[in-house]
Amino acid sequence: MTPLFARLTIAGVGLVGGSLAAAVRAAGLAGEVVGFGRTEANLRLAEERGLADRVTRAALAAAFRPHARAGALLTDVGSVKQTLVAELEAAWSGVGPVVGAHPIAGSEASGAGAARADLFRGRRCILTPTPATDRAALARVRALWEGVGARVEEMPPAVHDELLARVSHLPHLLAYALVAAVGEQTIAGRRALDYAGTGFRDTTRVAASPAELWCDIALANAPALGAALGEFRAVLDRLERLVGARDAAGLAAALAAARALRGRLRGEE
Repeated sequence: MTPLFARLTIAGVGLVGGSLAAAVRAAGLAGEVVGFGRTEANLRLAEERGLADRVTRAALAAAFRPHARAGALLTDVGSVKQTLVAELEAAWSGVGPVVGAHPIAGSEASGAGAARADLFRGRRCILTPTPATDRAALARVRALWEGVGARVEEMPPAVHDELLARVSHLPHLLAYALVAAVGEQTIAGRRALDYAGTGFRDTTRVAASPAELWCDIALANAPALGAALGEFRAVLDRLERLVGARDAAGLAAALAAARALRGRLRGEE
C-alpha cells in the first residue's frame, strides 16, 4: 500500500507529537517519519523508543520554511486555532497548504517517554478549515487522523476556540486556581494539602500539566477564555449566595442540575 505521506516531519516529539509519530509508523501512513525538537535528551529518548526514523534539533518551526519542498503540507495540533491558523497561512504562503487540526487527547504527562501509539484511538480530532484551505490537503489531513483511529469533525477556527475555552482551557485554569487557593494554608498547625484525598487529586490532576504551555494557551485564547471565566464566576457567586443563605433546597437543586449535566458526558449517558 502506498503511504499517505512519503515523509512526515513532526516538530516536537513529546506526548502528542511522539504519539502521532508512533501511531503513523504503526499504521504505515508515512514512508519516513522525521522528528524535530529543541532538547537533545527528549530527541534521544524518541529515537530510542523508535518513535521516528530519524531525529534532529531545531529551535523554531520557522526555520523549516527555507528547506521545505514546494507543496509541503503544514498542519498542527494546537489547542487554539483562530490566530494560529491565520499566522501559519501567512507564514507558509508560497510554500504549500495549511490545515489546522486539534486532537482532543492528552494527559498531564509530557515528553517522548509519555508517547503511545493508541493515544488518539476513539478520540475526537477537530479540523479547522478556513476559506483559504485547500480541499485536497484537508482530505489528506482527515485521512491521517482517521488512520490513527481518531473521530474527525470540522468547524471554523473561531467556533473551536469558543468551545475549547469552556471545556479545556477553563478547567485547566480552575485546577491551577484550586491548588493555589489551598496553597500552604495551615489550620491548627496542620498543612491543608497533606489531607487532600482522591476528590482534590482528581479535580486538580491537570494542574500537573506544564505551566508554560498553559500560560501560552490561555493568552492565545484570551477573549474566549475571559468570557468563560466570567460565566464560571457567575455560577460560583450563586453557589456562594446559596451557602451563605443556608438555602438547602436551592443548593440541592443547583447541585442536582450540575450532576445531571455531568452524566450526559459522552460514554456516561
